[in-house]
Amino acid sequence: MTMNTIGRPTAPDANAGASVSEETFSGSKGLAQAEPLIFERGRTDVTGVDLPAPSGRADRLGGLKRQKSCGLPGLAEPEALRHYVRLSQKNYAIDLGLYPLGSCTMKHNPRLNERVARLPGFADVHPLQPEETVQGALAVMDELAHWLTTLTGMPAVALSPKAGAHGELCGMLAIRAALDARGETKRRRVLVPDSAHGTNPATAVQCGFTVEEIGHTADGRVDLDDLKSKLGDDLAGIMLTNPSTCGLFEREIIQIADLIHEAGGYFYCDGANFNAIMGRVRPGDLGVDAMHINLHKTFSTPHGGGGPGAGPTVFSEALAPYAPLPRVTRGADGALQFIEEDDDAEGAPFGRLCAFHGQMGMFTRALTYMLSHGADGLRQAAEDAVLNANYLLARLRHVMTPAFEGTCMHEALFDDRFLKGTGVETLDFAKAMIDEGYHPMTMYFPLVVHGALLIEPTETESKQGLDRFADTLIDLAEGAKAGDAARFKSAPRFAPMKRLDETQAARKPVLAWRPAGAETAQS
Repeated sequence: MTMNTIGRPTAPDANAGASVSEETFSGSKGLAQAEPLIFERGRTDVTGVDLPAPSGRADRLGGLKRQKSCGLPGLAEPEALRHYVRLSQKNYAIDLGLYPLGSCTMKHNPRLNERVARLPGFADVHPLQPEETVQGALAVMDELAHWLTTLTGMPAVALSPKAGAHGELCGMLAIRAALDARGETKRRRVLVPDSAHGTNPATAVQCGFTVEEIGHTADGRVDLDDLKSKLGDDLAGIMLTNPSTCGLFEREIIQIADLIHEAGGYFYCDGANFNAIMGRVRPGDLGVDAMHINLHKTFSTPHGGGGPGAGPTVFSEALAPYAPLPRVTRGADGALQFIEEDDDAEGAPFGRLCAFHGQMGMFTRALTYMLSHGADGLRQAAEDAVLNANYLLARLRHVMTPAFEGTCMHEALFDDRFLKGTGVETLDFAKAMIDEGYHPMTMYFPLVVHGALLIEPTETESKQGLDRFADTLIDLAEGAKAGDAARFKSAPRFAPMKRLDETQAARKPVLAWRPAGAETAQS
């Protein structure tokens, strides 16, 4: 099953369901201002500020003076300001409302985190500064490492990975290095559940492994019999997410780890959903050998953070010697320092992942979140995330169809059976949510569930906010079942952009704008 075969990328009549009263002469609707592209509203023959041509001075451009217009629009300061403010109002954001995007954990980022990240010494730290001038930054990294290893029950951590997928790469490269050190270069097969994040098999292949898929049982968990049948002396390990992308805890996780270890492989755990078990379960106690942690998901730093993200990877005792450089350590004089070279490091590091040492903005935000919550607060955050997801599951199960029986972890997964016979499909349901003022949940993923709707409310939403969201979904589901398909087929009607032809948008995207008569842009 693929997204292309179960989606509905068509373009209904733009006027379907619309009335004259919904359109205005200006294109604006109340406070929702119409805003063309900046190239369409600005002139290329003027600038926002008029300056007289200098006289009596020769230019110092060495013959490189511009000969013709570069095609950039000239706008006055208020025009430029309004343009970008209006664009910002067309985006959905966690600061605007509940963001139910499953498997991504779009939760509130406390402003205290932002304030600390902007403190002098953190915001302006430079990777080439002498170590004696960045002892405070190194102390932040050292304490963050302490929290990560304590929470996971793992003895070592690499802070340099820039994202979850980068952390996966880090862990799998360490596994490969450990296998090579054992002289078992024939072990190049990795098991991956069919519900895994797409980055898992991609990462394994990037590291030179082959991938074999493991099926799932009727309750959405790893098929243990299928796993046992695929063990062998060429096995490198397993990449498994726990809690899984289906929002379920793998009850047989310790047995899975034991089977992999007995077969001579290593257990890589995708830590994307660590926020659901933080403070309740230590992955190291489950037999995990390596696991990345998405700081933006678990410890409330923004996705990307205005630049590179952060996906620290923790390691078991078996893999710790192969963790990459650099490493923060404390010297004999008590000063913190980086271990940069293989000769200075314990073990056999597989190398380094990037030129520098990580993303200080993400480190400071994550540590601020940890310190402001404390150990008990972090545990409560995980418990509240699970509680909120199960609350939505309980409120919606009578009108929508849960993909699996029983309770869930941090996200509730539904399939499209409740839409059967209505003429409304999953994509239509998502578009109607936009008209109701909500960003849709994750649609059509995980692929093991037909027409999937994956909801992750996170721990930062109040009961009032959850009830309003649940009431909206109930109204939509009941409307679909009552035969009001037109409401869904014409949606979204109130968004800045109406229903798009998604097939054409994907196959023939317009990636650049140029004024009439300009030369074709070269990539």
